[in-house]
Amino acid sequence: MLPEIGHFALILAFCFALAQAIIPFVGSYRNAIFSIQLAKPLAHGQLLFILISIACLLYAFMSNDFSVQYVAENSNTDLPLPYKIAALWGAHEGSILLWIAILSLWTNAVAFFSRAIPLVFLARILSLLGILSAGFLLFLLTTSNPFVRFLPNIPAQGVDLNPLLQDPGLAIHPPMLYMGYVGFAVVFAFAVVALLNGRLDATWARWMRPWTIAAWSFLTAGITLGSWWAYRELGWGGWWFWDPVENAAFLPWLMGTALMHSLIVAEKRSLFKSWTILLAIATFSLSLLGTFLVRSGVLISVHAFASDPSRGAFLLQFLVIVIGAALLLYAVRAPGIRGGSYFSLLSRETFLLINNVLLVIIMATILLGTLYPLILDALNLGKISVGPPYFNAVFIPLMIPLLVLMGIGPLSYWREMTMLMLIKRLWLPFIGAILLTVILLYVSTGKLPGAVAMGILLATWIMVSTLQLLIDQLIKRKNISFVRHILGMFLAHLGVAVCVIGITLTSYYKVERDIKMSIGDTLPVGPYHFQFISVNNLQGANYQGVDAVFTVAKTNKIISVLHAEKRIYTAQQTALTEAAIDAGVFRDLYIALGEPLSNNTWSVRIYYKPFVRWIWFGGILMVLGGIAAITNKNKSAVKKYE
Repeated sequence: MLPEIGHFALILAFCFALAQAIIPFVGSYRNAIFSIQLAKPLAHGQLLFILISIACLLYAFMSNDFSVQYVAENSNTDLPLPYKIAALWGAHEGSILLWIAILSLWTNAVAFFSRAIPLVFLARILSLLGILSAGFLLFLLTTSNPFVRFLPNIPAQGVDLNPLLQDPGLAIHPPMLYMGYVGFAVVFAFAVVALLNGRLDATWARWMRPWTIAAWSFLTAGITLGSWWAYRELGWGGWWFWDPVENAAFLPWLMGTALMHSLIVAEKRSLFKSWTILLAIATFSLSLLGTFLVRSGVLISVHAFASDPSRGAFLLQFLVIVIGAALLLYAVRAPGIRGGSYFSLLSRETFLLINNVLLVIIMATILLGTLYPLILDALNLGKISVGPPYFNAVFIPLMIPLLVLMGIGPLSYWREMTMLMLIKRLWLPFIGAILLTVILLYVSTGKLPGAVAMGILLATWIMVSTLQLLIDQLIKRKNISFVRHILGMFLAHLGVAVCVIGITLTSYYKVERDIKMSIGDTLPVGPYHFQFISVNNLQGANYQGVDAVFTVAKTNKIISVLHAEKRIYTAQQTALTEAAIDAGVFRDLYIALGEPLSNNTWSVRIYYKPFVRWIWFGGILMVLGGIAAITNKNKSAVKKYE
């Protein structure tokens, strides 16, 4: 009975979303106050019924109700309770339900936290978000219903959740990623309604900026968690593989980054307004494109959810309608958008504009590499694979000038400045970055490899220049409380620098060995010696397997005992490697057990990964920077929208 209640709740949620899309929007143009005021209650009602639906599906998982097909295909009686909960979004139908729930949460957050926004403007935003909710609810009900029954032949036990997803990272990675994806729907709604109203000023940019930062922060957290999960769970010891689904998340992140910087100029100088609108549309377009790629069946990936062409066709049509309508409105309205005042070639506006252009070019090159093989395949022109060599070849050269600009932009002046003024601002951070790079590399390695020196120099350049800005503001304002105004930027830029250090050092100094080892063998890897001690039987709640024990020694002293597992999940008889990791601030020691060979001999992968944790630490700093920027209360920025 509860599955039917959950299904009916989804139908009611669709009705509320449809009403939310139509009634307040029409009322805003007829000046019908009652219709306008219905926007918030309708959004609340939609969320209520979506939560009821989620509760029904969650109960079906927890009670092992295998009469529900989605539960039977993604759970098992022996599946631990935390993974029964995570299984809610472990496959296509549940992940779309989570997508819709998060969209409804964002909608209600806008309704609650936008009390200073005029009611008509807010009603139109909520109506547009209602259109998006109605579209995805219709998609769920017609092609991806999670409450379909297995009747009358109910399985005794479920198929089980994909073993790759039975990991703590999967409990929080998809919700975080979706919070970022879906959060850009709010930004999209603000941009489209601003076009409809024909009013784009500093106040509009000020309203839009916190939502952009919030969505970007969640997406950053989701990408960071996904990288950490892949490193731990896939057994290959890498943190990024330019997988098409990884790219699908990275593309809106790049555009969201450009949008945040463009909004700064729109707010401070009333410039780049037309460009900002276009970036907002593009960012959400890429979020929808990522949703289409993951759920259309056009990609084969451990991250992909679905392989049903009908679902892909629905999503593609929805994407074309929503984004096509927004771009058509932009084409009509954009010529009437006027910018603000003058700025010279040497100014912060120029550097932020170049920053934006570089981010767009980087996005375009990654998008091309991701879609090109799919387009060729769709046109029956052959199958090709575009992998890391292409992406690294185009990504790294474009990132170098972008990182250089990250140090220049914050220290430049608005409107105009002379070359002498710029040199005076930059010479001290530049010298400091060079000295710090030489000291760090010489002390740590005794040599200066060119690629490593370049990466560390760029990272220290960002660090020192951002610190210079912080010191300048303290001296100028003589008030430490003002530091909060730039704390978000400081932490985010520092996070990028830390991430660059991690990527540079782990890429250059890593040691990887893929060999066969017998019990008792010792293998030197980097400054460490790994000894294969024993292999023991392993029994878990829903799996069995073997546990390989290794000791790690340095200078003849054992510093760690590692347990690398090879699991066989009972329900699906699926083999999975659980890597053993000795994590440290400055290095990771990583062991993945391969296949058994003969005479107590196994294939083993052993990695020495220096500074790999700095990659994720940098991601955490970026998220903290976003949080600091959102929570900063700048009273001087609050103005009445007229």
